[in-house]
Amino acid sequence: MNSTCEKLAIIGSGTMGHSIALSAAMAGIKVKVWGMNNQDIERGMTGVAEKLSVLVDNDVIKHHETEKVQSSIEFSSSLEMCVQDATFIIECIPEDLEMKQKMFLELEALCDFDVIIASNTSGLSPTEIASLIVHPERTLVTHFWNPGHLIPLVEVIRGEKTSDEAVVRSMKLLKSMGKEPILVQKDILGSIGNRLQYALFREAQYILEQGAATMEDIDKAVRYSIGRRLPVTGPFMTADMGGLDVFDAISSYLFPDLSTHQESFQAMRKLVEEGKYGQKNGAGFYTWSIEQSQIRNKEREQELIYWLKKDLESKKNRGQVNLTT
Repeated sequence: MNSTCEKLAIIGSGTMGHSIALSAAMAGIKVKVWGMNNQDIERGMTGVAEKLSVLVDNDVIKHHETEKVQSSIEFSSSLEMCVQDATFIIECIPEDLEMKQKMFLELEALCDFDVIIASNTSGLSPTEIASLIVHPERTLVTHFWNPGHLIPLVEVIRGEKTSDEAVVRSMKLLKSMGKEPILVQKDILGSIGNRLQYALFREAQYILEQGAATMEDIDKAVRYSIGRRLPVTGPFMTADMGGLDVFDAISSYLFPDLSTHQESFQAMRKLVEEGKYGQKNGAGFYTWSIEQSQIRNKEREQELIYWLKKDLESKKNRGQVNLTT
């Protein structure tokens, strides 16, 4: 059941936009979504329908609930119509600072001063995005992780002028969507999730460069050890459970040997220069056939759905209602 009084609008119907809209609709929140044109909107509507079909197949929601979910999402190519009644806006346009700054100016001109304007950026500064508008205190970042309808984490990131009210309203809305929001108190590059993710990725590349293991075995080392443990215990809880005396001793001799490389490693730079970008065009560290891509994407989706169902069951046991009924 929806426990928020916010009227939500999402700017952008692409990969993240329609996925965030689906999260809101599944939680019983009506949402308007802006798309650049009819083709953009059609892709968003198709994405919602396909994701709902997968969720039905995996018993996350019932088939008879899909019509209600879809009817809770209203698509529009008119920016003005999309935000005219909104009290909370989440911008999900491409990762381009100037484009986002321009959009924030347009949104501010269309909205009352008390409307929250959030960006779903994964790396840009909330302070810089809002630097040109009159009321930056009502702006911040709400960084959903892809796929937005399956991963519970949302990073709420304060800009230098973000008000406490904007933070409180954001946290309340996200919790009503069934998300697990965390507050990033400072506008730091990469926030929390990406800093942790890229610290691991840097060390993985360093190990590969040293010839200590193949990339396949490095991937396995993560998948079958810390990858299995971290869904239950994060780094600080893991350290407590392992013993801080042990972690202190290992840190003392291992930290000096960890990579401090300041740029992309040669192996990845060479792949990029050769136009090999990974799954998106068939080759990267691995070779990606269409069949291989389909298998891995489905495998990851199934794993995320498994954890989503566990989260929903846990919340149900605590008396929280997360999906529309």
